[in-house]
Amino acid sequence: MAKHKKSDRAREHAVVTREQWLEARRALLREEKELFRAHDRLKEKRRALPWVEVDKEYVFDGPDGKESLADLFGDKSQLVVYHFMFAPRWGEGCPHCSFWADHYDSLHWHLGQRDTAFVVISRAALKKLQAFKRRMGWKFKWLSSGGNDFNFDYQASFSPEQIESGRAMFNYELLGSDMAGMTDREGASAFYKSESGTVYHTYSTWARGIDLLNTTYNVLDLTAKGRDENPEATQSWVRFHDKYPRTARKKAKHRTS
Repeated sequence: MAKHKKSDRAREHAVVTREQWLEARRALLREEKELFRAHDRLKEKRRALPWVEVDKEYVFDGPDGKESLADLFGDKSQLVVYHFMFAPRWGEGCPHCSFWADHYDSLHWHLGQRDTAFVVISRAALKKLQAFKRRMGWKFKWLSSGGNDFNFDYQASFSPEQIESGRAMFNYELLGSDMAGMTDREGASAFYKSESGTVYHTYSTWARGIDLLNTTYNVLDLTAKGRDENPEATQSWVRFHDKYPRTARKKAKHRTS
């Protein structure tokens, strides 16, 4: 694999007067506004999608004991689930899902004001989830779907039978050969609960669709260097947040003291 070489952007990039910069920025602003308007139209279409009634009973293991999918709404009518890659046999969660999850603890402050609950679900046993959660210092609600078919039904995991029969689906397509051997993937799903208690599946997104949930990426997209990733391995730089060199040194020093 070729290395991603860093370069001095200041030597390569155009440098102009303030007036020239303002002219270029206004031209880009016109394009940004059209993109925002197009995105608003897309969000309207997302909200207008038809719903599917969830007629299967799913019971999860969580910090509050056994809970159904309907229970996870609490007193809200909307629920967003992040499908975190953590298979039953793994010793720790996916580092890339962990990168996303580092942004989730602040969600409860504001989502609840818009009638929406948020949880994370994985197939690993609750004991493993809780141990990893303590290690990472997270507070969000994390439940295990290891005792039901939730992950398989919503394309977040693939059973041997699904794979062998060629029925495994990811991102609304049959599982490609590039995903051979993978049992779990990342994603987010949205649900609605009516006043009568009926639960509906309203939306799911996978792969690049979850970029909207990653604040770090959205902030980096404002900068001159952008995400500055190796195009051949975009997230090769990502580590568990306690494994970045400076963070690891600080933790070691804290333990020593």
